[in-house]
Amino acid sequence: MDRSIFPLSFAGEQLLWWTRGSRSSLSICLERDMKVPRGLSILPIWAMRASLFPVIIVLFNSKVEATVFGFSRLVIRSQVAPISQFSAEMEAQSPGTPGVRIVHHEDLNKKILIALVVASTFLVGILVIILLFWVYRHKNSKNFDKKSTVNSDVARGHQISSVTDKSSHSAITGKKGSVAAFEYQVLEVATNNFQDSNLLGESDSGRLYTAYINEKSFAIIKKLYADGQDTERQFEVEINWLSRIHHQNVISLLGCCAHGEMKFLVYEMMQNGTLETQLHGPSNGLALTWQIRMKIAVDIARGLEFLHEHCIPPVLHRNLKSSSILLDANFNAKISDFGLAATSGTQPRNDVKIIGTMGNLAPEYFLEGKLTDKSDVYSFGIILLELLMGRNPAEKISTAQSQSLVTWATPQLTDRSKLPNIVDPAIKDSMDQKHLYQVAAVAVLCIQPEPSYRPLITDVLHSLIPLVPAELGGSLRVSEPANRSPT
Repeated sequence: MDRSIFPLSFAGEQLLWWTRGSRSSLSICLERDMKVPRGLSILPIWAMRASLFPVIIVLFNSKVEATVFGFSRLVIRSQVAPISQFSAEMEAQSPGTPGVRIVHHEDLNKKILIALVVASTFLVGILVIILLFWVYRHKNSKNFDKKSTVNSDVARGHQISSVTDKSSHSAITGKKGSVAAFEYQVLEVATNNFQDSNLLGESDSGRLYTAYINEKSFAIIKKLYADGQDTERQFEVEINWLSRIHHQNVISLLGCCAHGEMKFLVYEMMQNGTLETQLHGPSNGLALTWQIRMKIAVDIARGLEFLHEHCIPPVLHRNLKSSSILLDANFNAKISDFGLAATSGTQPRNDVKIIGTMGNLAPEYFLEGKLTDKSDVYSFGIILLELLMGRNPAEKISTAQSQSLVTWATPQLTDRSKLPNIVDPAIKDSMDQKHLYQVAAVAVLCIQPEPSYRPLITDVLHSLIPLVPAELGGSLRVSEPANRSPT
């Protein structure tokens, strides 16, 4: 029995010793008179001639024993103390040096080896069985969820179709989602033949109508503008996205309808229509107090953060603007109009088609076709300007240079003496001037010409949340779980 003494190095609560790589087993013990920290464990560090055999560890109050195979070195570390980094030379010290006694066994105990092989095989078998069981359960769970989604959507379809006692049994299926498909006659009756009296507002992609189901049930029906192949493509894209994305600040799609060249989408009811109508319509924003406007900004930022940070892969809206923001009875804001949405990084530069609304598009997008999450941040900054100033971003300012809203407003947003003069008169009496400066600063960052200077939407959200009372949503808490895999 050959005995060699190797140095025992201390680094905080960590002990280290080196062994020369050997095919024989090593029984490693601490000397009885040495103090052993509590919570020790032995971890192998793979080096030359590393082995696939496991380590057998036995822990005692004052002794650590282990049988190892083929390791060049071992580490004993404390599980309760910080670990320090250090190194040591692989050289044996002279006998008698206080440290670790290593006992070499030239003849490997065959019984131990057989026991190890049997135990390892048994363990691998158990793991394989568990893995197969998990795959089986996961597959069945996905099928069940898909079936539940289809049944839920069709059930919603039956509710609307009850207006004319005609059932809608079909469903249109997207890449990974399904929505109820309604008959045209059902939508026609629900909107009173799409009369102007039912018109709730307009967006770039279509007109929004209130659909009355009964005294307690109603929805929004969006009639897409007839534009040939573009309408067909946007119709399919929006179904594919909204059938799979579910978040408290993203509009819910209840169903759809294709009637010849006419295409319709059925949304959840949003009583206050679009943000654009509220700001620039007959009421001129009078219903939107300062606090409500800040709440709307936070709601939009929450929805956008979900698309950018929690969808896999990230989703870019590409056409975010006030007409794509819908407001419910309590002015909770939800993002709609996903007909132009795309995943981040999916289109090469020469395949990018510039689409969207001028005045809201980031300069790098409409000039060079570059599309990133910072493009949506720019569009969000434009909406912030609308909320602050009550002006339409598409309008030209009456100056000799015919400046855009951004170029005209930027110098005044950074001048505290001029900023109050450009604020929407509808909120001058209700605004918090200190908060006004903070919102203006966020807006200026969002509309920077250089994308790298713009913040992430997560940073924008965290900057705006403190400006909103807790009862209106001023909290970091995200209250609704959502689908993390839209594609």
